[in-house]
Amino acid sequence: MAVPRLLLRSLPTTILSFPCLTFISRSMANTTELISPSNTRVGWIGTGVMGRSMCSHLIKAGYTLTVFNRTLSKAQPLLEMGAHLAQSPHHLAAQSDVVFSIVGYPSDVRSVLLDPTSGALSGLRHGGILVDMTTSEPSLAAEISAAASSKDCFSIDAPVSGGDLGAKNGRLAIFAGGDESVVKRLSPLFALLGKVNYMGATGKGQFAKLANQITIASTMVGLVEGMVYAHKAGLDVGLFLDAISSGAAGSKSLDLYGNRILKRDFEPGFYVNHFVKDLGICLKECQNMGLALPGLALAHQLYLSLKAHGEGNLGTQALILALERLNNVSLQSTTVTSS
Repeated sequence: MAVPRLLLRSLPTTILSFPCLTFISRSMANTTELISPSNTRVGWIGTGVMGRSMCSHLIKAGYTLTVFNRTLSKAQPLLEMGAHLAQSPHHLAAQSDVVFSIVGYPSDVRSVLLDPTSGALSGLRHGGILVDMTTSEPSLAAEISAAASSKDCFSIDAPVSGGDLGAKNGRLAIFAGGDESVVKRLSPLFALLGKVNYMGATGKGQFAKLANQITIASTMVGLVEGMVYAHKAGLDVGLFLDAISSGAAGSKSLDLYGNRILKRDFEPGFYVNHFVKDLGICLKECQNMGLALPGLALAHQLYLSLKAHGEGNLGTQALILALERLNNVSLQSTTVTSS
């Protein structure tokens, strides 16, 4: 229960001077205060394809932002916008009230957040909040939450969907798991990035994102199979995509990737390597649950074949390459029709 500020002012100075009561008065008062640029310092770990655009929205909104990225060049555009650079996640967290992370793999999450000397949690002050936006393992989300709680801090798992365009436009879908009151307190920050969806207790954000990836995987297989079929049938594939976009076969994947595929634009909005990682986590969770999802397994195998051909750093729309190889066809000569 929040302690009214007037009540805090009325408490004798001698009572407030006890360390434990000082912490209680500070943290409880802070939880009633809306997050804003004037009272909240933000740290961000991971300034790659997604993180860089997401950070830019926070800077433009006036937040003091400190960033950390292993490859300095990826953080440079944000430094030019006014962000500060930290030498480690620990030093970043020491200068932040809320720390976001969006990195590649669960091992990276564990390193940047939980490493006992260089990790963010080791530098975070009492009452600080960790927000991991990496698609990762639900069990790791629970581990981070427990570690944060032991330090009187908070942790939210909040992976996102929407790709590079969603990040650039501030229109990501955010799947949040953890303490609902903390998620609500973070709403001014989330609103700059997209739409937050509260999914339940710790780990539920990750479970929701994994279900999202399962849905996307089969959708992408359907999209590229339809395109290969249309090509083989002699259709103009650009006209075909335009025709189906307003019908039952229309999808976000078609909107985002249809024309990119036709233009042979395989620049990553989301890396094949990372999608293989996500689908692998999905399969592991399916095994734990006793679930058989054959569409997921097939998509995982097709994306693994891209990785085997050295195409792991392409975007997920490069799935067309796997289907072209299987069928000894190429859409490269297909006419691109603007929709």
